[in-house]
Amino acid sequence: MAGQKDYYETLGLKRGASEDEIRKAYRRLARKYHPDLNPGDKVSEDRFKQVSEANDILSDPKKKAMYDQYGFYSDQGVPGGGQGFPGGAQGHPNMGFGGFDFGDSFGAGVPHEQGGAGFSGKFGDIFSQFFKGGGKQAHPQPEHGSNLEYALSVDFWRAVKGTQVRLNINRQESCALCHGSGNEGGQNIVCPSCNGSGSVTQQAGAMRFDLSCPKCEGSGRLRNKCRGCHGDGRITTPESVEVRIPPGVSSGDRLRVQGKGNAGTMGGAPGDLYITIRVEDHAFFHRDGDDVRIHVPVTVWEASLGSKIEVPTIDGKALLKIPMGTQSGQKFRLREKGILNARKQKRGDQIVEVVIHSPKANDERTREILKELAELHTDDPRAGLWEDATNPTV
Repeated sequence: MAGQKDYYETLGLKRGASEDEIRKAYRRLARKYHPDLNPGDKVSEDRFKQVSEANDILSDPKKKAMYDQYGFYSDQGVPGGGQGFPGGAQGHPNMGFGGFDFGDSFGAGVPHEQGGAGFSGKFGDIFSQFFKGGGKQAHPQPEHGSNLEYALSVDFWRAVKGTQVRLNINRQESCALCHGSGNEGGQNIVCPSCNGSGSVTQQAGAMRFDLSCPKCEGSGRLRNKCRGCHGDGRITTPESVEVRIPPGVSSGDRLRVQGKGNAGTMGGAPGDLYITIRVEDHAFFHRDGDDVRIHVPVTVWEASLGSKIEVPTIDGKALLKIPMGTQSGQKFRLREKGILNARKQKRGDQIVEVVIHSPKANDERTREILKELAELHTDDPRAGLWEDATNPTV
């Protein structure tokens, strides 16, 4: 009829909109135009009244049916019969907008992001949940257990050869009393307050809110918390874990032991145990990646005349040829006498650095021989040393 209000247009909807579409449209517009959020704005206040009136009609099945059929609604069943707002100005002094007591609901009424004190009062939590996208909560889902980290020091030889170690760790295991459910009584029962949906609807005037059910905390089921794990489904217990350390591990390597982390919740898979390796130093063998470095003393005559000497390796003794005229600090390589790299399936080398060992002249005969040697070899090994030390271009 001419002159009648188009409630669907007021809410920005097409005719025939569903109950859910009407509810969402009203909530969106109520938030936008509510007077407490727009203090002193007469246009917003009038717009909020229109939105509230439209929602009051369209959210009620009987009123909506009459409006859809005749294009208007009246309690008397005749045109022009709008009765205003339930409660109206004649009811509660704060009930002038769609029957919702916003004075009690919002307290200060201005959100934090607008510089106010935020919403408070008996409906503060309702409004907070609604505008934060609250409502139904998903039922608890299985969650993967967390991983555990363990630092392990391994001596040089165990790292080279590989070994088995037994670690004593504390980890969360599935509770034997409730089998990890957190519920001592076996299967959880459907919450009677929300019929298993996890949410309840609260009506405040013309506004309705779907909120997390307080009885079951949004899970949809009531729980009889297990005495053993206090409802968590897991308990912390010590456990001895056998771990294989592969040959050739080095400091910083991380070993994974699958399934030895914390147990998951609601039947979720357990996490893993990660072991970070630190290889201890050796007094003689010095590790350099996959290579092994050693220092070996040789006599003056071995270095001068050349010789074959035995040197220690991680596998035992090996023969090293010292060429004639070898100098102190000279390095020799023994191929594939180093550490096995398990990933490359290849061994490193052993690097041998020789150190010339001078004989002690404790007797007359030794001193005579060394003097004769000095007379035969008059070359100065320090010739030009001063010039090199003071020449900036060298």
